[in-house]
Amino acid sequence: MSVFTGWRAALRIARRDAMRFKGRSALVVAMIAVPVVGVTALDVTYRSVSPTTAEQLTAEMGSADALFSDQRIGPIEQLPDGDRYEQVDENAPVDENAPPLDISTTFPKGSRAISTQSVPASITTGYGIAETDIHEFRTSDELARGRIELVRGEFPHGKDELAATEPFLKSTGLHVGSVTTVRNFGKKYTITGVVEEPDALNTKALYADPGAVIAPWKAKSDHDKKVVPPNTSTMDWLVKGPEGVGVTWPDVMAANKSGVVVKSRQVVLDPPPDSEIPLARKGGEEYPDFSEGEPNAPLITVIAMAVLEIVLLAGPAFAVGARRSRRQLGLLGTCGGDRRHVRAVVLGGGLVLGGIGAVTGVVVGLAATAVFRPMIEAWAGHRFGSLTLNPMEMLLIAVIGLVTGLLAAFAPAIVASRQSVLESLTGRRGVRRSSRVMPVLGGCVLAVGCAVAIYGGTSGDSSLVAGGSVAAELGLLACIPVIVGFLGRLGRLLPLSPRLALRDAARNRGRTAPAVAAVMAAVAGSVAIATYMSSTKAESAFDYTPNQTQGTVVLSAFAYSSSGPNAFTQLPQARAAVERNMAVTGGHADFRRVWAGSDCDVYGDDENSCGSLELVKPAGKDHVCPLTEKGAKELAARLSSDEHRKLMRSPACLAGTTASGLFSSGESGIVVADEAMLSTYVKLDDPAAAEALAAGTPVLLNEAYAENGEVTVKAVHRYSEKDKQNRKLHPGKARTTTDRLKVYVAPAKYAATPGFTMIVPQRTAERLGLHTAESGSVYTVSHTPTEAEAQQTYGALAQAGDGVVMQSESGPDGSVDAMLLILTLFAGMVTLGAAAITTGLAKADAEADLNTLSAVGAPPSVRRKLSGFQCVVVALTGVVLGTLAGLVPAVALRLVDLRLALQAMRQEPTESAYTPIVLPWPTLGLLVVGVPVLAGLLAAALTRSRLALARRAG
Repeated sequence: MSVFTGWRAALRIARRDAMRFKGRSALVVAMIAVPVVGVTALDVTYRSVSPTTAEQLTAEMGSADALFSDQRIGPIEQLPDGDRYEQVDENAPVDENAPPLDISTTFPKGSRAISTQSVPASITTGYGIAETDIHEFRTSDELARGRIELVRGEFPHGKDELAATEPFLKSTGLHVGSVTTVRNFGKKYTITGVVEEPDALNTKALYADPGAVIAPWKAKSDHDKKVVPPNTSTMDWLVKGPEGVGVTWPDVMAANKSGVVVKSRQVVLDPPPDSEIPLARKGGEEYPDFSEGEPNAPLITVIAMAVLEIVLLAGPAFAVGARRSRRQLGLLGTCGGDRRHVRAVVLGGGLVLGGIGAVTGVVVGLAATAVFRPMIEAWAGHRFGSLTLNPMEMLLIAVIGLVTGLLAAFAPAIVASRQSVLESLTGRRGVRRSSRVMPVLGGCVLAVGCAVAIYGGTSGDSSLVAGGSVAAELGLLACIPVIVGFLGRLGRLLPLSPRLALRDAARNRGRTAPAVAAVMAAVAGSVAIATYMSSTKAESAFDYTPNQTQGTVVLSAFAYSSSGPNAFTQLPQARAAVERNMAVTGGHADFRRVWAGSDCDVYGDDENSCGSLELVKPAGKDHVCPLTEKGAKELAARLSSDEHRKLMRSPACLAGTTASGLFSSGESGIVVADEAMLSTYVKLDDPAAAEALAAGTPVLLNEAYAENGEVTVKAVHRYSEKDKQNRKLHPGKARTTTDRLKVYVAPAKYAATPGFTMIVPQRTAERLGLHTAESGSVYTVSHTPTEAEAQQTYGALAQAGDGVVMQSESGPDGSVDAMLLILTLFAGMVTLGAAAITTGLAKADAEADLNTLSAVGAPPSVRRKLSGFQCVVVALTGVVLGTLAGLVPAVALRLVDLRLALQAMRQEPTESAYTPIVLPWPTLGLLVVGVPVLAGLLAAALTRSRLALARRAG
C-alpha cells in the first residue's frame, strides 16, 4: 500500500469517525475555530479601521477634488501631500494688514467651491450653558458628502438653522427641533437635523450654512462694544475641478505662488516625480522617507501566544477523542495496521477537524465583524470605508488553524500508537508512571525561556520576548504531569468527593494534563494582557499633572473682566449655584489673592509699573533640583528608574511647578486663606497646622523653600500713576522688602499640592503691607461633575455675570487602549470556554468511572460533587499555572517600555522614566476564584444524577 493510499484510508476513517461522534467533533471544531474567529475578526477590524489614503482624503475633503487654504505668507513651495510647505523667500516681509486674498482667483478655471470655517461659541443647552465649535459649512452640498453625512432630520437651510452631531445632543440634552441661543451675540437657532463626521464620530459640534453665525456676530460686535468679536479659524475651500480634469500639479504650483496650500486628491494618489517638486529638489532631507520601524512588541507576543493557545486548546479534545476511539484503533491493529497507521488515523482526524475548524473560524470571524461593525465603528470613533479583506492573510489564518489542528493531534497520536491492541480492545487503561525526564527538561526550558524573555525586554528585542514567553509556557506545560501527581497526594486530607477528584486527575494524567494546559494557555493570555494594561494605566496616572486637587470644585473670580474690577461681588450667587447643582459634601473654604504695589491684573499696566511677590529659595544643594542644573544628563545616566522617580517627586524638583492661575497665586504660589483650606483642599489633617494658621503663622507646603523653619518672602512695592488709592497708602518711590517668616512646614508629600505653595493668614498679609482681595471658594464634591451638572452650574454663573469661573479636576484619563480591552475580553471569554469545554471532555472520558461509582451505591449527590470537583481541579490548576505563565511576557514587555523610557530620560532629564509593573488584582481574583468556582458549579449542575445503563467492558 502506497503512502498516499494509506493516508487516503486514514482520512476516510477520520471523516467517518468525525461524523459518527458529532458532539465530540463539534467540540474539537469549536476549540480550533474560537481562536481563529478572534484572529480573523481582529485582522479584518484592524485593516478596516485603518483608513486608506483615498479614504483619508474623502474624510478631509468630501467628494471635492482638492482643499485650498490661504496661509497669507506670500509665495510658497509645498510637497504633494500638502502637509509640508515653506516660503520661497524666508526673508520676505509679511504684511499682516494686507487685504485678504480673493482665493477664488487661484482655483482652476471651471471649478466650483464651498467654504468651511469654524468659531468657538457659548450656547444654551437643555441643562444650562456649554462651550462648543460652530462650523459654517454647507453640509447639504454634494461636495460635502464623505466629510459630513446626514443621520436623521434635515440639513440646515437658511440663517436660523443648525445641524448637530449625536454626541453633542446627548451631552446637552437637546434634540432635533430644539432651539438654542448663541450667547456671544444673542441669536436663536433651531436644530433641524443630526449629522456625523465619518472619520470622527465622537465630535461634539454644530453646523450652519455660511453667513449664518459669523457674519451677524461680527456685525453685532461692530455696533455693540460689549460683544466680543468672533475668534474664527482660517477659511478653507473645498474645490471641484473641471469635469474629467480635477486639480493637477500645475494647478497646485500656480496656487502656491499666491501663498495658498493645496491638497489635491489626484496629486496625493499619483504624485509627480521628485524632479518636478521644487521643495524636494532642495535636498533629500526635505522630503523625508518614513520607513517602518521594528514591529510592535506586544503585537508579536500576542500573536505567538495565540498560536500556542490554539494548539493547547485543541489538544485535550484530540486526546479524549483518541481515548474514545481506542476500540476502533485496536481493531485497526488486529487487521494488520501498525503504529504508523494508528498515528495516521489520529492525525487524519486533526487534519479533517482542523480544516473544518479553520474554515468555520474564518467564515464566522468575517460574519461577526460584519454583524458587530456598528459597535466596532463606535469604539474606533470613525466609520469603515469598507470591510477590508486581505485574501492572503485570510488564507494564512486558515492554514495556521489547519496546521495547529495537526500539531494538537500530534501528541495524542503518539500516545494512541503506543497502546497495545489488548488495552485498546478491552478499554483497560492501566497506570503509567510519569516520565522523569520531561519535568527536568521542562524546568530547564522554563528557566531558559524566562531568561530569554527578560533579556529580550532589557535589550528591546520583541522577537526574543515572544520566543522566550512561548518557551517558558512550553516548559511549564512539560511540568504539568508532575504537578498533577503531587496534587493527588493532597487528596488524603480532603473529604470523599474532592479526594476522588484529585486521585482521578493524578491517575489519568494523560487526560488531565492536556485539559489543564488548555486552561493555562487561555489564562496566560488574559493575565499577560491585563497586567500590561494595568501597568500602563498606572504609568499614565503617575505622569499626569493635575490642575487642582481631585474631588474639589474651585470658583475663581477674575481680577478683571467685562463685569469690572469688582467681579468678586458675584461670588455669593456663584456659591449658591455650586451648592444647588453640584454634589457638594461638607462646607467650603474661601481664599483671597495677594499682591504688592499696583494690581497689574486690574489695571493692565506694564511690568515696570507693578508690584510682585516671590518666595526665595535658600542657597544649598538641598534646595535645588539637580535635574535642572548643569550636569543633569550625566546624573540621569547614573540613575535608575526608581531613583529618578523619587527625585522628580522631591520638594526641590516640585518647587515652582505646582503654582497656577487657579487661585491667582501667580509665580509666588502664595494664597490667603484660613484653616478650612487645609481640610477642604490640601487634605492636611494636622491640628498643629490649623492652630498655626489660626495664630497667624503661614503654612508652607513645600519644604524646599524653608530653612530652619523660616521662609523668605521678597516683595517689590511698585505703584503706577493710575493706582491713586494705593499710592496714598504707600507714597514714595518703588521699594523692595524682604521678610523672613516663621512657618509651619508641611510634610514632603504635600509639596505636590496643585495651585499654590503657601497659605498666609489675612492678618499676616496685612502686617506685611500686602494687598488682598476676595478671589474665590473651594468645595469638596463626592464625584467629578457630570456634563449636565457642569452645564447647569455654568448657566447659573452666567446669570450672575462673566466674572466667575468654575473648574473641576477629573483626574488622569481613565480610558484604556481599546484594542487591549478587546483582547482582554476575548481572552476572558476563551478562558471560560476552555475551562467549560476541556472539563466537559474530561468528564466524558471519565463516564465509565462515574457509572461504576453509581453501581457501588454512591448517592446521586456524590456523582454531582465528583463532577464539580473534577472541573475545579482542572480549572484551578490551569488558572494558577496560567497566571504564572502570563506574568513572564507582561514583565518582559514592561522592560521593553522601561528601556525606551530610560533612553528618553537620559536625553531630557525631566522626562519621567517611571515604568511600573502593577498586577491586576481584581482580574487575578476573578480568574483564580471566580472561573474555577463557576466551572465547578456548572459541571455539578449539568451532571445527571440518575444511573445510566452502560455495557460492561472487558
